Amino acid sequence: MIEVRPFASLGHADHGWLNAVHHFSFANYHDPARMGWGALRVWNDDTIAAQSGFPPHPHRDMEIVTFVRSGAITHQDNLGNKGRTGAGDVQVMSAGTGIAHAEYNLENEPTTLFQIWIETDRQGDAPRWGQREFPSGERAGRWEIVASDQPDAHNSLLIRADAKVLAATLKAGETIELPLDPARHQYLVSVGGDIEANGHRAAPRDGVAITGESNLTVTALSDTELVLVDSR
Repeated sequence: MIEVRPFASLGHADHGWLNAVHHFSFANYHDPARMGWGALRVWNDDTIAAQSGFPPHPHRDMEIVTFVRSGAITHQDNLGNKGRTGAGDVQVMSAGTGIAHAEYNLENEPTTLFQIWIETDRQGDAPRWGQREFPSGERAGRWEIVASDQPDAHNSLLIRADAKVLAATLKAGETIELPLDPARHQYLVSVGGDIEANGHRAAPRDGVAITGESNLTVTALSDTELVLVDSR
């Protein structure tokens, strides 16, 4: 089963400094048919204005993955962690028993990012934060696992969930495949170009919800970057 969810059909909130598009129910956007997909609970497509951001706020028992598309985001939390994550790179926060953090765009240009929340399998663990550079050239024409519950096996950031976050960059006309477990759920977004996923056409930033498939074939109709979550 594959369902393409057009970008225009997603939830939207414009706060001035933050222009947010919600693939799933979040904050004041509620759609009972879009409460999550497998263990994936939130996929926000955010544009944060220059020199602005989120003041300190708490989280608990959630794996929060931030994939920066352009610009940079600067993180600071009550554990003393601080770091800047630039375009193409990833940060992960395991909220665990509780963490308060702030995220600011300290750049002189807007920052665009995906913030992805995945339900944890390990409630009650201590909170943690980490980030890594993932040069986009290293995922040209192939899938790269950027976050997973097996960081040593996949050379990825750690998330405490039965899930993986993957990324790939494709040139127009290129095709890549990914074996899937039909019992699991996948959610795919193309950042910059049109794609076909198992014959279903999707435009940039559409959501592609997948389950019951044993293989995924993605063809880029124009240059693009792909981000995919695979979860139970």
